[in-house]
Amino acid sequence: MGTRVMNEFAYDPSKKREDSGENIRQKRDIDEDLDPYPNVSPPQSQPPDQLQKLAGLSVGFCSIFAEQLLSHPCIVLRRQCQVHHSGYWYHLTPISLLQTVINVQKTQGGLVLWKGLGGMYIVRGISMVSETVISEVTSLPREALRHSSLKKLGGHILLKGLVFAVMTPFYAASLVETIQSDIASERPGVFDILLEAASRIHTWGAPPTSRQIALWHLALPTVIFRLSHYIVNSIAQFTVTSAMHLEQQEIREQPGEVGREPSAYETYFPDLLATFTGGLLADMITYPLETVLHRLYVQGTRTIIDNTDTGLDVIPINTRYEGFLDCFTSIVSEEGLQGLYRGFGALVIQYSIHALILRLAKFVFEKLSLELNRRKPNPSRHLRP
Repeated sequence: MGTRVMNEFAYDPSKKREDSGENIRQKRDIDEDLDPYPNVSPPQSQPPDQLQKLAGLSVGFCSIFAEQLLSHPCIVLRRQCQVHHSGYWYHLTPISLLQTVINVQKTQGGLVLWKGLGGMYIVRGISMVSETVISEVTSLPREALRHSSLKKLGGHILLKGLVFAVMTPFYAASLVETIQSDIASERPGVFDILLEAASRIHTWGAPPTSRQIALWHLALPTVIFRLSHYIVNSIAQFTVTSAMHLEQQEIREQPGEVGREPSAYETYFPDLLATFTGGLLADMITYPLETVLHRLYVQGTRTIIDNTDTGLDVIPINTRYEGFLDCFTSIVSEEGLQGLYRGFGALVIQYSIHALILRLAKFVFEKLSLELNRRKPNPSRHLRP
């Protein structure tokens, strides 16, 4: 008689009702007949599975948070290089940026490269709220799956385009907050980005005394850039996730692996790798568009940035672009094609850091899965004599 069955349905001779004892004996016999592993006593509960899910989620969230926090200085450097149209150094590789970073840290302090971080998260929050509101009002789908119809896919892309158009003043305000030098301007407050965005909305057209590009001229380039980035990112993420899940499924179908529960690594790591791959490809492909758009955002805002050539002083941004096409052709004619990739070395540093974090997350997932599998009860220890 099995250990589990004996524990759960033991017969007590002190009971007065004999029919109850007979029912228990019948239930015990049925359990023995239906048990596919009569010599194995399964565990009462499986807390390691719950612990594995919780630990996997924790590692995933921590890796994403660390990536966002550590990559922000690279975003600041990249954007400053993109708008520094008269810079001698293009910083196409990480090596040329090292001395600039050291000088900026010495002259302005350790947290100078984390400026604008709070504003970026505020913009993300506003974007999520805007997408929800527009989706509820227009009934456009917020999500689109692989098997979705063309109508649903088109509606989803349209929703994203509307959100990006609405968010244009907030993107511009966030850029200015991220690149302006702390030496020549006061550090902005947490919600100053909202005031700056409201100011851009109030002056929907360009002020007559400013070189600032009209907001309605920026909306279409913003939508094109953001949609391109989103589509490339989504396709890359879907491809990586599908490939890894297919590979894992083939492994689990091998002899000896059938019925095995996916580990924390198999559950959570594919999404982290897909996010890394999608972001990298999208940033690389749309980098020239981002450079042009950032120069248009900052024009006429009287922004003063750190000198990316030396890191020791500041310079004002004075440009006279008439629009997106004029900015693109001016960069190519005056700075060459490499001018569209100013600050690309900062992007290399950013994703190198992301790759290291991803490697660390993979190591933690593998160790975590190995440790939790050791704690799981071994059925061979419950064999009956």
